[in-house]
Amino acid sequence: MRLALGAFLLVAMNGFAAEPALRFSIPDSWAMPVVQIERGRPTQGILHDLMASLATQVGNPAEFHVLARARVQAAMDHKEIDVRCYIAQPWLPNPSGDYIWSIPLFVQRDLLVSHERPPLPVIPGNLPMQPIGTVLSYTYPSLQPLFDSRQLIRDDARNQEQVLQKLWAGRYRYAVSNQWTLDWFNQTLPPDQQLHGVAVLQEQAVGCVIRNDPALPVQRVLRTLLRMKMSGEIDDIIGLYTGHRPTESAPQSYGAP
Repeated sequence: MRLALGAFLLVAMNGFAAEPALRFSIPDSWAMPVVQIERGRPTQGILHDLMASLATQVGNPAEFHVLARARVQAAMDHKEIDVRCYIAQPWLPNPSGDYIWSIPLFVQRDLLVSHERPPLPVIPGNLPMQPIGTVLSYTYPSLQPLFDSRQLIRDDARNQEQVLQKLWAGRYRYAVSNQWTLDWFNQTLPPDQQLHGVAVLQEQAVGCVIRNDPALPVQRVLRTLLRMKMSGEIDDIIGLYTGHRPTESAPQSYGAP
């Protein structure tokens, strides 16, 4: 009888201790240093390390879902994923579900990038008609009027790294890149061959969003992200991959794009 009772208690305790996985989305358009995807699984990168550390500190195993970028929000709406990171509220003007946002964790800085370093910043509106390197399905609010008028023409690649590779190979004179990817790309090049940011197109505070589901440890996730930001852990992860920690803090409100 005692053996049976002991077995029952062991099963019950194991069941209680087993926490459900936190399911994170990984858009397949991400590239290093944001994330490295190998054989359909993320293996390293700023967001991979942040998500893995977050799940460990919350006490739930991490489960990564690599998805086409256009499918990420639908997957969240259908409760196929729980947490989406590297996202800003203005990028989701009409979210269909019930979500809770973290504090801003990063600053996404989009740059116009070129081989040449001009003496003055380039003004996109003054450029003659030409192709611009962009990522498929990404939106660029500051450039959209120029795309609409055909003054500038999108030349889409699957991810940010491919955009910079095509720029470096001379496929076009200018491309759009975020600061992290540019820093990562330049680490592999000698100084005289590196690419240069020639204009800041947009700066946006980004963070994480979690489904407001009573089955999820929502408040524990939010508190852990706050602690990771305030302790400097997130900035240390960024510095590990880009070569330097951020020199500015993310704005404390999301604001308009």
